[in-house]
This record gives sequence, C-alpha cells and structure tokens, in this order.
Amino acid sequence: MEESLQDQNKLPELKLDSKQAQGFISFFKTLPKDSRAIRFFDRRDYYTAHGENATFIAKTYYYTTTALRQLGSGSDGISSVSVNRNMFETIVRDLLLERTDHTLELYEGSGSNWRLSKSGTPGNLGSFEDVLFANNEMQDSPAIVALYPNFRENECTIGLSYVDLSKRVLGLAEFVDDSQFTNVESALVALGCKECLFPVESGKSFEIKSLHDALSRCGVLLSERKKAEFKSRDLAQDLSRLIKGSIEPVRDLLSGFEYASGSLGALLSYAELLADESNYGNYSIQKYNLDSYMRLDSAAIRALNVLESKTDANKNFSLFGLMNRTCTAGMGKRLLNRWLKQPLLDVAEINYRLDLVQAFVEDTALRQDLRQHLRRISDIERLMHNLEKKRAGLQHIVKLYQSSIRLPYIKTALERYDGQFSPLIKEKYLDQLEHWIDDEHLNKFVGLVESSVDLEQLENGEYMVSSGYDEKLSVLKSERDAVEQKIHNLHKETANDLDLPLDKALKLDKGTQFGHVFRITKKEEPKVRKKLATQFIILETRKDGVKFTNSKLKKLGDQYQKVLEEYTNCQKELVIRIVKTAATFSEVFDALAGILSELDVLLSFADLATSCPTPYTRPNITTADEGDIVLEGSRHPCVEAQDGVSFIPNDCSLIRGKSWFQIITGPNMGGKSTFIRQVGVNVLMAQVGCFVPCDKAHVSVRDCIFARVGAGDCQLRGVSTFMQEMLETASILKGATSRSLIIIDELGRGTSTYDGFGLAWAICEHLVAVTKAPTLFATHFHELTALAHDNAYNELSKTPNQGVANYHVSAHIDSESHKLTMLYKVEQGACDQSFGIHVAEFANFPESVVALAREKAAELEDFSPNLIVSNHSTEEVELKRKRGCDSEDMSRGATRARQFLQEFAALPFEQMELKEALQQVNKLRSGLEKDAAGSNWLQQFF
Repeated sequence: MEESLQDQNKLPELKLDSKQAQGFISFFKTLPKDSRAIRFFDRRDYYTAHGENATFIAKTYYYTTTALRQLGSGSDGISSVSVNRNMFETIVRDLLLERTDHTLELYEGSGSNWRLSKSGTPGNLGSFEDVLFANNEMQDSPAIVALYPNFRENECTIGLSYVDLSKRVLGLAEFVDDSQFTNVESALVALGCKECLFPVESGKSFEIKSLHDALSRCGVLLSERKKAEFKSRDLAQDLSRLIKGSIEPVRDLLSGFEYASGSLGALLSYAELLADESNYGNYSIQKYNLDSYMRLDSAAIRALNVLESKTDANKNFSLFGLMNRTCTAGMGKRLLNRWLKQPLLDVAEINYRLDLVQAFVEDTALRQDLRQHLRRISDIERLMHNLEKKRAGLQHIVKLYQSSIRLPYIKTALERYDGQFSPLIKEKYLDQLEHWIDDEHLNKFVGLVESSVDLEQLENGEYMVSSGYDEKLSVLKSERDAVEQKIHNLHKETANDLDLPLDKALKLDKGTQFGHVFRITKKEEPKVRKKLATQFIILETRKDGVKFTNSKLKKLGDQYQKVLEEYTNCQKELVIRIVKTAATFSEVFDALAGILSELDVLLSFADLATSCPTPYTRPNITTADEGDIVLEGSRHPCVEAQDGVSFIPNDCSLIRGKSWFQIITGPNMGGKSTFIRQVGVNVLMAQVGCFVPCDKAHVSVRDCIFARVGAGDCQLRGVSTFMQEMLETASILKGATSRSLIIIDELGRGTSTYDGFGLAWAICEHLVAVTKAPTLFATHFHELTALAHDNAYNELSKTPNQGVANYHVSAHIDSESHKLTMLYKVEQGACDQSFGIHVAEFANFPESVVALAREKAAELEDFSPNLIVSNHSTEEVELKRKRGCDSEDMSRGATRARQFLQEFAALPFEQMELKEALQQVNKLRSGLEKDAAGSNWLQQFF
C-alpha cells in the first residue's frame, strides 16, 4: 500500500533538452503577470508548472521545496515542478472546489509554441468538469455573481446578477444595503457564490473596502472588471438568443432594474455564454427576491456548522454531513446543500415538506422501497449537461436509460401508499410522473435507446450502436462478421496443418502492433519449427511464445481492419446523431431530476428522523408575528451523533413578553454555547422542512438568524479579535428585526471588564427595547442578569419589560473538596457565582496559583460590591442597584445611557482603523463618566 502511494506521488522526470528548454522559457516569459493564475503545461505523460506557481505547488502540495527543479541556467533559469496525472487531478480539485483564491489555466503545445486550451475559476468549472467529476459526485452547484454598487449619501444600492452554469439559470436583484452589507452577504450565501465580478474604481475607497470585507467573509474569489463592461446596451438582444421562449417577458423584467441589468451584461461577457451555441435557447431568467428565504450570513453558517469543512473529524460534525443520507448520485446532495442555505419563510411551503417527511416516517416499507430504487438513479442533471455540451457518448445515454427504466417502479411504490397524505403525494409526484413518463416523453427516449443501442453488449462492458439501427451499419457489420469467420476458419485449418490442438496450443491473437496473428508457446515451438520456417512468417519471439502469420492471415487481417475502420467511423456518426436526439429530451429530464432529487432529500430527512437513537419530532410552525419558540427536550443533532456522547436534553421557551430575551449564565464547559447553538440549529432545520431533535417543538418562523459566537483574529485584513467582534455585533444591531433570531455568546470579552460590561449592557438594552427579536445571550457578566428584574428595568428605561428572563447552566460544587461537576441542565434564574477558578482546577493549575486566584477574586468582590453579583437573592441585588438612587436620578441616568448607546451604534466601525475605533469608544466612555459625576445611578458602572 505504501509503495503504491509513493508511486502515485512520485515526481515525473522533467524530460527537456537544452533547445526545448530555451524555447519554452522564451514563451513562458511572454505570459502576462497574474498573481491569481496557476498555470499548468500538459506534456502528455505528465504536467509542469513554473516560476512562482512551481514554488506554490511544491510548498502547498508536496510540503517541500526539494520538489523544485531548475529549468535553464543562469539568470534565464526558472523554477519548475512536475506532477503526475493523479497529483494534477488532486490540485485541480483543491484549487477549484476548496480554495477560492486562484484561477486555473492549462496550456498545450511544445517548444516555444503553446496555446491556452482550458481555463477555470471557482465559479466556472466548465472546462475542467471531466477532471473534477470523473470519479466524484458534484456536491454543490457554484454560481458566479456580478455586483454593481451605487453609493449615495449614507446608503448603497446594489445591482446584483448571477448565473448558475450547471443549471443554466440567470437571476437579477436590486436592493438597498447598510454599511455592513448584510444583504449582499446573505445573498452570496444563499446562492452558493464562489466568484464575484466587481467594477474597478466604483465609489469611495472606505465603502469599497467594507464591501470587499463582506465578500472576503463569504470566501468568494473577487474578479475585478472594467467599469465599461457593466453596461446593459444590447442586453435584451443577447438574452433573446439565450433564453427559452418569448423575449417580451424578459424585456419587462429588465425594465424594472436600474443597476442589475448592467451587472448582468458584465456576467454574460465574462462567462462567454454567447460563444457557446449549445447555450442558445436553453437558459431561464428570474428575479431573485431577498425575502424569499431565511437570510443567513457567513457568521451564522459557521456558528451553526451548517456546511461541511475540511477540518471536520467526521461527517456528523456539520449539519449537511449529518442530514445527507441521499441515495441518488449527486442530485440529492446538491439540492440538500441549497435547501440548507435557503430555509423557507412560507408556513404552507414548510408544512408541505413536513407532511411528506411525516408520510415517509410513518410508512417504513414505502421509505425503504423508494430509497432502494433511488440508489440506482444516476446524476441525471450532470448527464444532461454533458449531452447538451456535446461531451457525451453512448455510456451517458445508457446511464440515462438505466435511470429511466427505474421510474415506473418508483411510481408503483408511491401508488401503493394509502395514508393521510396520499392526495399530496398524488398531486406532487404521481400526477407529475404520469405526465413525464408517457409515450410522448420518457417512453419515447426509452424506445430510442432500445432501438439504437446494442444492450446485449453491455454485459461485456462494450457500448455499441445496434446494427439494426442503420442500414449501412448493418451491412458493415455483416462484412466484418464474414471476414472474422474466415479468420476463424483459417485458424482451424492451420491447427490441423500443424497438428496442434485448437486454442489450447495454437492461439489466435489480435493486437494493435501486428493485427491478427497466430501464437504458440515456446514449449510447442520445436515440434513445428521446420514448418514455421518454410510456410509462415515469424514476427516475434518472447517469453509468452512465438507470434507468426502467413499471407492468407495477413490479407484477411488487413481486410478486417479496413471494414472495422469503416464500421467504427459509421458508428461514431450514429452516436453523434443519437446524442443530439437524446439532448432534445432536456425538458423531460430536467423535470424528472427535480422530482427525484426532492424525493431523495425528503426521504433522507425521514431516514434521519427515524434512525437516531432518540427519534426526531415534527415541529409545529407558525407565522413570524404569531406564536413562540418552544423546544421541549431539545438536543443538538450534531453533538448527540458523536461517538461516546450521552446528550442531556434541555428545554427552551422563548415566550413573547416573558422570556423573549434570555440571559444565560454559568460556568465554562457547562453547555451554554451548545445550548444556544442547538436552538438556532433546530429552528433552521424546522424551516428547511425537517423533523427536529426535540420531544416537542413550536417554531415561529424567523426571517434571519444572526449568530455571534466567538471571533478569531483576521490579521490578514488588519482586524483584531475585538474589532471583529464589534463588526459582527454592528451587523446584528443594524440588520436584525423583530422577526429575526439572535444568538450571542460571550460579547465584550475582548476588552477591559468595565468597557466590555458597558457595551454588553448597552447592546442588550438596544436589542430588548428597539430590535425586540427573540435572543439567547450567553455571558459571564453576571451583572447583566439585573436586566430581568422588572422594577429595575422599568425605572431604568421607562419602557415595559419586553420579556427578559434569566437562565443558567447548572453545576454542583462539593463544599468540602471544592470539586466542580457539570450537570449540563439549563434552569431558570441567574447563576449565583462564577466558576472560572474551578475550571482552572479542571485544567490542573498548580494549587498555589488557584489559591492566589481565589484570594484576589475575593479582594475584587469586596472592592466593587455594587457591581459584582454574588450569592445575593434577587431582592438584595435590586436593593443594591437602587441604593442611593431615586427614580428621577435613575430616569436621568438611563436617558444618558441610552444616548451613549445611540452614539456608539452610530460609529462607522467599518470605516475606522482599530486604533481610531478604540479612541472613539474611549471618548464616549469619558463623556459618560464625566456626566456620571452627578448621577449615583450611573456611578455604579465606573
């Protein structure tokens, strides 16, 4: 095994003489500089890369610069690296499917004559599809997006267009965005964008930088194009060639956009859609509505582990990996990937999916039967894509045929279902299947294949056109068979003449070098040596025997070769004709692919719901303005799926006016983060149309999930941990509405305790009083629990309590040993102490350090009694907060605190360097501290 792996990664030898090397170097130096382009040169047996590309490949994929070779000598020499076919395919897959920072170019030629034969980007995989998906399923359908921003005063109008090259769909959207570009980010996530076109020199530099940062957060390759390319002139005329049907609806659609049509013009030019005639009349165009699906930004996708990551220890680490139990080859995976990025908002649509999942959950036999049939369904979308691109052969046709003949079985299985959802199954699947598999549609294709393809030859692994399909082919086949029979007769005659057993001693071989030849083993050769020398022509003597021929066999062999060549050429022409005819069934197969992939994903949901140790339950869905979010016995689906985990379920009750805003305290490692994330994951799963890991679930539809659950340094963009935290929080403050769900973990820990607490308090109050969205706020600032006290809150803000409630993750401390035991239960009420020092004990801190920490913590609690919430009852906390403060003082102080919050929220963090941002925050804090001199209520915060 190790030897084969070494052979696979073995560096091919760079075989160039000095003249060839000099010619190549002179060509290579004429190539334009492009820091993003990785250029490969096809040398038939292997590939090479040169210059900076060679260094990148050696370090990234061989993990050593010893893989580098010098091509040429002296100052003209260039670094080079050679890669074999397996390594080339690995690199192509990584660059185009995993990374989003490079483009790929492949050159063919020799000496100093080379030409660009293929180019690809993360958004446009077309040229490399044969390499990328030869042995791998296509899990995602990447889109290229073009953005045209128009900045006016304090707002920006975005013209957005996109193209999905694999599904042949164009889309347009136009919307106003905030300074954080939250709408752009959620659109890129929902569309699965891998590449974004952007006009050079558009707008003010700091605004463009903020937009670039949003693109960077989404892991998108940014391709800057000239502003002149973003034009809508002749767009309707160009689209008339691409779009199916009449151009009038397209003109009406374009007339509703001011900037998006310009971005679509740039997109058509960049993707060269008009250069490929196979695109003509095959595209559809639509208006993309941001409000069609739940909005998810890149932070929420990461926080909730929605999509797979290369660093995942196993597939169950991500929601996609856990939920992906699809059976079809690729189609189901791509649809699931899209559904997870586009959760639904329409209650009826969500319930339609849930009804179907329930039908499959309740009828085990139906579920298993359908999944068994779906396992035999090929990737119809990819096969049709290859047919339309004229990259297909009989093998693709046969795969489509084999999938087609499974459809009547699927239809029969669905017809046997007689449960409560049978009218829905009839409407959504049976009626559709009835329409598409009749004699005018799919059965016509089946008839075409059965008449044109020699299906009997499939058992031998050969894909042949049936001889009865074409008269000329039939004649050529008869001629070929007749010549082949003469050769076999000659074989028998020769065996009799040489007195050797047929096939056992005298064999008939057919090869590329000599054509038809006789062969005998070296052991038999002495018996017939004399006859061989006089009557036959000896061609080759090797270990496996002696090959020989005579004039008769040579003549028949040449005749056979000539007829075979004519037969092969005739078959090629027929295959092209068959493929062209099969491509006309695109409408049929597109519809069937949609039905089968949807069925596949919903069956996958049902399989997940029933196969877990604790079955999932159907959520009850209500509109955004009604109902609450109540999850009884909820679990985190990915965590409970890990080996060796015994998950402790918890209840979550986000009740309007009672516990709509929850402050969750408790020790590190106690389960706060898992709890708040599992609520977000459960809501997302419910709106995708899947059962959820709960005993009982009620979900009020959310239009967006905002999640800030820990930020890392973004040093490449010059952003510190704290600044990243503030930017993400600014997105929440500006983008969230009362219909959103907000999940915040450990806000304000990246700066000093008092600044952090002040920010956390101000943000909480804003979310409660202004945003009014259901929120889970996990924190170690126990002082924030005072927000839940009705009297304190009313006097503080002069607004009714919108439903702030305290919860904590419980832990037990042994009074004698001081040992901490996590109970992982979420209970009502605030946590009455901090457990940081106990957690340090968990990490085996030296006893002296732990003792000193306890001593210093006690000193600080004594030093700041008004701020630290210790083992006091709720009444004592309230008295402490009121001490020395009358209602007028509290009202005045709260007004000043709210002013501080508004000034803070208005700070343009995205336009500031970190140093400037911190200076501004300190300036606001100093002003507040100065005004606090006359307010006992405000003084408690300093």
